[in-house]
Amino acid sequence: RTLNDELRQNLTTGTALMTAGVAALGAELSLAFKTIAVYDDFCHANDPYEEHDFGSFEVDGHKIFFKIDYLDKARCYHSSDPSDPSVTERVITIMFAEEY
Repeated sequence: RTLNDELRQNLTTGTALMTAGVAALGAELSLAFKTIAVYDDFCHANDPYEEHDFGSFEVDGHKIFFKIDYLDKARCYHSSDPSDPSVTERVITIMFAEEY
C-alpha cells in the first residue's frame, strides 16, 4: 500500500501509462494527475485488500480509472513478490472508464 501511494503521489517510482483518450485531455490532464496524487476515496468496494491500487474519479465530465499492476523488472510477468521493490516494477495505467 505504501509503495502504491508513493507511485500515485509521484508517478516517478514506477512506470506511468495512459490511454490515447486520456492523453488528449489537454489542460485537464494536469488536473487528472493532481487528483490521482491526492486520491483518498478508497473503500471496501474499490479496495477490498486495502492496497490502494485502483481508483476512479471525474475530470471535465469524464470518468477516469487508474489501476496499479505489479510486474517483474522486465515488465513481462507478474512480480514474484509485489512487496519487494528490488524485483517489482509498479505500473500505473490511467484510462477513461469506457476504455477499460
